[in-house]
Amino acid sequence: QVQLVESGGGLVQAGGSLRLCCAASGRTFSSYGLGWFRQAPGKERDFIIGINWSGGSTYYADSVKGRFTISRDNAKNTVYLQMNSLKPEDTAVYYCAAAPFGGWSRKYEYKYWGQGTQVTVSS
Repeated sequence: QVQLVESGGGLVQAGGSLRLCCAASGRTFSSYGLGWFRQAPGKERDFIIGINWSGGSTYYADSVKGRFTISRDNAKNTVYLQMNSLKPEDTAVYYCAAAPFGGWSRKYEYKYWGQGTQVTVSS
């Protein structure tokens, strides 16, 4: 099992950047796929980015492709989300999640969740 804690959220103007971090506990961190989800008020939680255990494969939703980048550092048990060119529609609570058993590219594969961090983009 793995426990996840996000940090780095906040308020930023449109066009700005933020970097979210997700620190994980557990000795088997490197075996998990990792992803970022977001949930805006009144909407479903969307799967926006995933990365496999090695970092060699990634998935990006169309809404963030070209603006957001996921990376992971298995030595530090941390996954990062670099968000550039932020838009007001990116405003949401962002969740880090982990997928066991080789999963990483599909929403239903994610079993463990952080508590979420708020990102607000002002126009």
